[in-house]
Amino acid sequence: MIDIFIIAAIIFVILIFACGIRMWLGPTNADRMLALDVINILVVITMIMLSLWFDQPVFIDVAIVYAILSFVGTLYVAKLITGNLK
Repeated sequence: MIDIFIIAAIIFVILIFACGIRMWLGPTNADRMLALDVINILVVITMIMLSLWFDQPVFIDVAIVYAILSFVGTLYVAKLITGNLK
């Protein structure tokens, strides 16, 4: 039987690919950065969904670490785009 968590994870993976296309075709750097942030959020959500489906709480820890690292990466890229990186 297909569980609701796996259906949600599949939908989130499809949305990740849609954001990947937006990131690839984005006319500005801000569009690309926003698409990358949305991809990071969707990856964290997918990890949590799979953690619930597999009943493995360690995936939640991995999702939290990934979210923190993606936030730091977003700050770095924002400073790089604005030219304030020294």
